[in-house]
Amino acid sequence: MQQLRNVNVKSITPLSAPRQVRDEVPMSEKAVATVLRGRDELVGILEGRDERLCVICGPCSIHDEEAAYDYADRIAKLSARISDRILLVMRVYFEKPRTTVGWKGLINDPHLNDTFDIETGFRKARRILLKLNEMGVPCGTEMLEPITPQYIAEFIAWSSIGARTTESPTHRQMASGLSMPVGFKNATDGNVQIAIDAMLSSKHPHAFLGLDEDGRNAIVNTTGNRHTHLILRGGRSGTNYDFDSIQAATAMLRKTDLNNRLVVDCSHANSEKDHMKQAGVFNHVVDQYLDDSKSVLGVMLESNIREGNQKLTGAPADLEYGVSITDACIGWEMTEELLLAAADRIGSKAVAAR
Repeated sequence: MQQLRNVNVKSITPLSAPRQVRDEVPMSEKAVATVLRGRDELVGILEGRDERLCVICGPCSIHDEEAAYDYADRIAKLSARISDRILLVMRVYFEKPRTTVGWKGLINDPHLNDTFDIETGFRKARRILLKLNEMGVPCGTEMLEPITPQYIAEFIAWSSIGARTTESPTHRQMASGLSMPVGFKNATDGNVQIAIDAMLSSKHPHAFLGLDEDGRNAIVNTTGNRHTHLILRGGRSGTNYDFDSIQAATAMLRKTDLNNRLVVDCSHANSEKDHMKQAGVFNHVVDQYLDDSKSVLGVMLESNIREGNQKLTGAPADLEYGVSITDACIGWEMTEELLLAAADRIGSKAVAAR
């Protein structure tokens, strides 16, 4: 049997059940209120009842707990100034899909040293999410591993399915059971139809293999997720944040009777992998939102305390504070400047309309 099973498996380590991890880092009333408010406001924007622009901004990935709290504090203070015009959701990504190899995120490797202490990773992720929600900051994340939602999903107001996994049946089924709005990114080659197919699939009920709260293998039956939406992030075929691309995408959505309001990711292929180009993309999309808010519901920005990125090569203690260890980000000063200027423009439009 040793020649048949687990030939390339080094070891299998039991994982604490979701219920145990949740009991160790429990929800609080204040955090519950933030999550419920965030989800409700996002659904309102998605359905067109709330005319605000949603902006999902934050680090490409979270690797430093204290820096995450620092960034969240800045988001909370800025939100207090512009929340009547812009709904801010903090990007809190713990799982990173890799094209080949690399750091897979805080849940997979919380110590940043290839020890892959996932037990600690789940608890650390919950602790960060608890604190952020208690600060009144709604959180958004990418759901990459299909069992992760059982450990952290109650803290999440918005989630995404990435370009590499949008075509995956497993992720479409998972999204059909998630409790928050879910955005599907177009494929890495720029194909939008794949994301629309994913939205259609996730809108319907599914039955699939998963975990129950006690960590046992289980059959998960879902009702379908009515609050899926499209995220345009560009692709190898080029950018897709321009007017014609957005109108073409919304036309495709109308034909399938799906929600035709979408999110534009200012990073990745839309910025041609140049983090400084995000500002131009953001302003261009805000222009379109001001002209036609029925098409654009939100924008994504990769932003950190400090600009750029750094390589994870040595001791984690040697890393520069507030700088991404995955994709390069714009710094906080530019982030704040972009958001305040957008809020002013949105406010001016609202005054003119009245």
